[in-house]
Amino acid sequence: MSITPTSSIPAAETAAIIVSLVLIVGKIIILFVVCRKRAEIGKTSDNTQDSRFLTLTMDKFLNDMEREKPIRFTSQQLRIATDNFTNLLGSGGFGAVYKGIFSNGTIVAVKVLYANSNKRIEEQFMAEVSTIGRLYHFNLVRLYGFCFERNLRALVYEYMKNGSLDKYLFRDHKTLGFENLHQIAVGTARGIAYLHEECQHRIIHYDIKPGNILLDGSFSPKVADFGLAKLCNRENTHITMTGGRGTPGYAAPELWMPFPITHKCDVFSFGMLLFEIIGRRRNLDISLPESQKWFPKWVWKKFESGEVGDLIIVCGIEEKDRKMAERMVKVALWCVQHRPQLRPSMSVVVKMLEGAVEIPTPINPFEYMISEIPCPALPPHASQTSSILDSDSSQMTTGSNLVHATPIMKKYEIEIA
Repeated sequence: MSITPTSSIPAAETAAIIVSLVLIVGKIIILFVVCRKRAEIGKTSDNTQDSRFLTLTMDKFLNDMEREKPIRFTSQQLRIATDNFTNLLGSGGFGAVYKGIFSNGTIVAVKVLYANSNKRIEEQFMAEVSTIGRLYHFNLVRLYGFCFERNLRALVYEYMKNGSLDKYLFRDHKTLGFENLHQIAVGTARGIAYLHEECQHRIIHYDIKPGNILLDGSFSPKVADFGLAKLCNRENTHITMTGGRGTPGYAAPELWMPFPITHKCDVFSFGMLLFEIIGRRRNLDISLPESQKWFPKWVWKKFESGEVGDLIIVCGIEEKDRKMAERMVKVALWCVQHRPQLRPSMSVVVKMLEGAVEIPTPINPFEYMISEIPCPALPPHASQTSSILDSDSSQMTTGSNLVHATPIMKKYEIEIA
């Protein structure tokens, strides 16, 4: 008979306990791994969804932001886009404009700058990029980008299918009806009002004229050519300038005199533009009878004598557009007042053209022409009228008001007044 050692029983129990513990720990580990894996899968799924969301939303946002600022193009890119500058759209003292198309189908107008000196080119380049390059408004031409290399200094703008307004006013094929012209006047006024009153820094254009009003495919107007423009500090409403600016015939009198300048010089230019829209002719036409050679003064004489109806007939304006035309005549006469403080602000001009406000009876804007006083005194009732027409306040400042808007503008000596 055999006897089982008593020590073997505890050993077997110990082994069983160890095996059980190993199994339990193994199950716990497996359960932990499974749970963690499921959590990682869920987290990965969430991350994937977030990634997709960010891709769709943020990528679009970042792309839009990238398009908002001017793009720096290379000369090679612009040569390819313009087919080596073969399709000339127009030219002038500033340079030449060519039509171009990028690989994505975007049609552009490329303005190649040239001048008598590199300094003049740099001044015009910085004026345009530092003003219109920072803005977006429906009635301002959009700057897509620029190129500044040794052999090419160019600005890239959105393409305006119907060209500039002057060809619809002064050429034989006057295809635009008066209602269209009125809408062009209103849109142009809105664009200038935005520059003067809605930007962080007021922008004075200095060269409002038909050649600088571009028309898109729907004949909506866009103010263009900011080569003479200046940023203006709102606290300093008058600025001192050396040398004349603007185009003779459109430039305000104070631009050619030793008087402080305000944004009202653009209002004067707009008034001269408005006269040409009304008459569909140049303001000065020496081929006409003496009394009609200078259109603005002829308009005043007709208005003063109560013969605006005759004027409207001569201008070929239909009876249905008579009230609209009479409104435009009054607005033009107020805009070209010799004293800047008598000219309305551009936001008021918009309201006048739209018929949203009553227009006071204009006073003679050309009285200074028969007076020896270069800047005539205000008529007794004029100061009260001026406050009605103008929503701006004007405080005279002396000396130089030139300051820098931002560190970058300061670094590159881009000045605001």
